[in-house]
Amino acid sequence: MTVASAHTGAMLTIGRLAAYAGVTVRAVRHYHRIGLLPEPERDHSDYRTYDAAAVVRLIRIRTLAEAGVPLARVRELLDADPATFAAGAHEIDRRLRAQIRTLQEHRASIARLGSSETLALPPEVLDYLDRLRAIGAPEEMIAPEREAWILMAARWPEQIPAMMADKVAQLEDPEVVRLYRLLGRLAQDWQDEALLAETADLLCDLFAQADASGALDRQDDSTPDPAFVGLVDALADSAHPVVGRLRELIEQRGWSGWTRVEKSDP
Repeated sequence: MTVASAHTGAMLTIGRLAAYAGVTVRAVRHYHRIGLLPEPERDHSDYRTYDAAAVVRLIRIRTLAEAGVPLARVRELLDADPATFAAGAHEIDRRLRAQIRTLQEHRASIARLGSSETLALPPEVLDYLDRLRAIGAPEEMIAPEREAWILMAARWPEQIPAMMADKVAQLEDPEVVRLYRLLGRLAQDWQDEALLAETADLLCDLFAQADASGALDRQDDSTPDPAFVGLVDALADSAHPVVGRLRELIEQRGWSGWTRVEKSDP
């Protein structure tokens, strides 16, 4: 009687089995379905009960699964001889080390980003934005410029180095630097009519110089997609009210467009 009672007390319900092995009852049932853990017969009370061997096997299953071993390999390793197990463990270790290297590379990439500005922008554009800051352009002006270059870099990545070289070269012109400073002031006070007129006049002077040099004729090469240019212009219009106001003023002076500039009838 004493022996029978002890034996009965050693048998576990599925809930107790799961608790002892550190898994969920749902996991135990899943392991039954895929054949990793043998499912015991029901006892006279119609319950399935488990013994210590089931706990040990379930702990081994959990340990291998938590180590990243696919469940399809878990069964193979559980039933393997020592040599086969060692070979399998070595292969799993090799795969895990490769995953760790990949994660470390991702961490290094994130660390190199430094800020959200570097996301989706090539180094040439980042350098150009820094140059704008160096001449005194405020962040209110740089932010929409950055968004526009994200679009441009995604649409024409192969043309970005040449575009940026041209933009950096333009910053050697004192009048271009003056333009950016005027735009920076307008970003702070875009309803200053005298400042708006001065900026529009300077824009049109620069457009005329670009037209005379043939630069406007080369716009077809750098921005050949009119629909996309319209998208970039819409982004500029939504970025700050000063853009729409300046576009009105330059149109009155015989020019149209923003990303792509053309002569128009005043």
